[in-house]
Amino acid sequence: MPARKKSRRVRLIVITLVLLLVAGVGYGSYWSISTVRASFPQTTGSLTLRGLSGPVDVKRDANGIPQIYADTPEDLFRAQGYVQAQDRFYEMDVRRHLTAGRLSEMFGKSEVETDAFVRTLNWRGVAQKEYAKLSSTTQKYLQAYSDGVNAYLKDHSGSALSLEYEALSISNNYKPQPWTPVDSVSWLKAMAWDLRGNMQDEIDRALMTSRLSQAQIKQLYPDYPYDRNSPIISGGSVDQSTGDFTADGSTTPRGLNSSVDSQLAGISQIIDQMPALLGPNGTGIGSNSWVVSGQYTTTGKPLLANDPHLAPELPSVWYQMGLHCRTVSKSCPYDISGFTFSGMPGVVIGHNQDIAWGMTNLGADVTDLYLEKVTATTYLYDGKQKPFITRRETIKVAGGKPRTITVRETNNGPLISDRDDEIRTVGQTAPVSDPPGGVNSGYAVALKWTALTPSKTMDAVFELDRATDFTQFRNAAKDFAVPSQNLTYADTKGNIGYQAPGQIPIRPKGDDGTWPEPGWDSRYAWTGRYIPFASMPYVENPPKGYIVTANQPVVNQDDYPYLLTDDWDYGTRSQRINDLIASKIKDGGKISMDDMQSMQNDDSSEIAKLLVPYLLKVDITNDKGDYVRDAQKLLEGWDYNQDSDSAAAAYFNAVWRNVLKLAFGNKLPKELRPKGQCLRVPPAGQTGPVDDLTGKAKTVEECGERDADEAQPDGGDRWFEVVRNILPDEHNPWWTMSTTAFFGSDTNKADHSTRDQLLAQAMKDARYELTAKLGKDINTWSWGRLHKLTLKNQTLGTKGPGVVKWLLNRGPYELSGGEAAVDASGWNAAGGYDVEWVPSMRMIVNLQDFDKSRWINLTGESGHAYNAHYTDQTDKWAAGELLPWYFSDERVDKAAKAKMALTP
Repeated sequence: MPARKKSRRVRLIVITLVLLLVAGVGYGSYWSISTVRASFPQTTGSLTLRGLSGPVDVKRDANGIPQIYADTPEDLFRAQGYVQAQDRFYEMDVRRHLTAGRLSEMFGKSEVETDAFVRTLNWRGVAQKEYAKLSSTTQKYLQAYSDGVNAYLKDHSGSALSLEYEALSISNNYKPQPWTPVDSVSWLKAMAWDLRGNMQDEIDRALMTSRLSQAQIKQLYPDYPYDRNSPIISGGSVDQSTGDFTADGSTTPRGLNSSVDSQLAGISQIIDQMPALLGPNGTGIGSNSWVVSGQYTTTGKPLLANDPHLAPELPSVWYQMGLHCRTVSKSCPYDISGFTFSGMPGVVIGHNQDIAWGMTNLGADVTDLYLEKVTATTYLYDGKQKPFITRRETIKVAGGKPRTITVRETNNGPLISDRDDEIRTVGQTAPVSDPPGGVNSGYAVALKWTALTPSKTMDAVFELDRATDFTQFRNAAKDFAVPSQNLTYADTKGNIGYQAPGQIPIRPKGDDGTWPEPGWDSRYAWTGRYIPFASMPYVENPPKGYIVTANQPVVNQDDYPYLLTDDWDYGTRSQRINDLIASKIKDGGKISMDDMQSMQNDDSSEIAKLLVPYLLKVDITNDKGDYVRDAQKLLEGWDYNQDSDSAAAAYFNAVWRNVLKLAFGNKLPKELRPKGQCLRVPPAGQTGPVDDLTGKAKTVEECGERDADEAQPDGGDRWFEVVRNILPDEHNPWWTMSTTAFFGSDTNKADHSTRDQLLAQAMKDARYELTAKLGKDINTWSWGRLHKLTLKNQTLGTKGPGVVKWLLNRGPYELSGGEAAVDASGWNAAGGYDVEWVPSMRMIVNLQDFDKSRWINLTGESGHAYNAHYTDQTDKWAAGELLPWYFSDERVDKAAKAKMALTP
């Protein structure tokens, strides 16, 4: 049978199966319902788990959250593996195939390019080397965890593992392999990629050079406003005695020219597409965490809050659980509860019996792109040709032929440009003798990244779990190499603290990691040294009594002897949290658990506070019938809160998006436009909606020449700062809506629009846009109708047939919050208003009484569609609510709704 017909037949079989399942769910067919329920875990009674040294108790509360009790660490982590496999094995399986570059084995040719990119970076190979470096204790725990997972696999297959396997087994006879310790370690590479820092900014700045001057690019990447937004540490304890390296200010691109632009644009699109299962990487990816000393709390002990911002996933990237030694001792030191990753033992964020900790992305610059002058087999380095380190990788493809790729690696890292069809021939055409910028010049592009060097981060997870004071906490942080995180701390004795860990490279003097560098010149190579841990910033019990980390600078870079990064978040969220805390404790006020929760849900728009006064001064009363003026009136008296039912928030965010488009979109290189996006508002100057204002996405080709030549800013708080800097200057060149005037002569002032003219046009365009999307009557508008979250099941929920998506996905949910708000339900102005990153979980730890702590997950514990705990936390999460988080044996037992015994 021809492959195409066979593929079509398989697809029809899968669809038919799913329709039967749906019919069964709807009408009670025994076979269909039993298939759907086959994978639901046993949560009561008794089960035998081989390898245990003694009995283990698993107690689940009303939300299915397990608390595990055992007498040895090995039993604890073996049971953790078993229980997580019960709830989330399909998710675990997809994750390990992602990190190994083997998704094509599950899902076919659609994932070949993703696999090729991951194989090029060799995540799995690095993880194998990391496992060999880990302590024998950590290796023992990882093996115990794997044994627990495999014990579950031994007795479950097909639909008994998860509903998705029923479809996969029919389509390609897929069967999962046993779990290994390296599978667990590999997931750290995926998280490091998700939080990798400024690589996209590095590419974007390079692409901008084709159209903008260095001064203009500098305006679009302004300096951090240290005078307005505080860094994490002001002063504090920084040991500068171990080195005297000082960054030498910003640099300019070396050897870049227009011939590089298409190559970097191609790489940019690979990067955007590659982590489809990890979600977007951008200005919204970050987190909030803050800790308040007991002197300012109603409990008299510290309160610690954390909500990491990540791409929404179904099930959530986090899994809640507790791991308890029945008797805490040197031989069994674990009594912890918190959030972990399915597929990885231990707890990543949470608390034990003595301390609590949170994490936010530090944002350190741990990646650099190097342009390489290459032949087919060599690359140029200091005037000599050096042979590539090469390896061949064979990618197995379900339902298709295997594909073999060759990975070429320089001393600056693997060539990621080899992974794109459009630039795969770059290495064959780039001359090795011409200087950069020579005739027909071209470059290959290599990636240098600290995560490709084996580290001991997995050791750090267990060290954090058993730490009992700040000294042990800092010792654990020494091993936390990648991804580099801000670690907040509190303990039951009343101490609070902060530690910056991470493997952060020391670059050559004069190199700030801002631009791609010439790989053929050793003067720009990494030094091979990293910032010593003794010199990493930390603070314990700061005088002001609280610590806020929300991806702002750790310290004032001018006062610190090493370069962490020049691409910080601009401090909009962090300063809002600082201000909320300062306001609450003013005049002797105290902060309660409810106050901490209210801060997490704060959705105030800082850019609106800046921009709305200017918008209200713009005279648009001449517009016919006050059509636009009615919308402008929504901003009068608005409190700047972005609640889901707010019409003013809907209108302002549409205005903000159109301000960015008009001021910057048509001036940026077209390579910066996200693939597949186009404008959905009338061209500047048009007085009414155009015919294609349907809200449906189009390809660039369908958009027309004008749209295809424009790029849209993402609208993050870097753009807040850009607009803040030009707002007072009503004649600033960025306000002109004419590209001819902007790029051409400055002699014809008539071609230049002013700030107020552009703001007026943005308000008109926003009115027309929302009329098309939400209706003519502004009284029916609401932010939530624009700002929606759809939870998508991994892979099959994004790329499967429509009916499969319907079966597995959930939503949409109308959300409050917004870009750079504390309640960071972020959206990307380049693509629309849909939610692209979220507070992936929220927690507040009460160090006076752990049983009074609170937490919530984005979805639920279960990865099984139609299980009661698939999305049972989502409605509460969307409403800003939290669940009680019990810790003591007594309260956990009282709250338990299901108890199960695992026996040897």
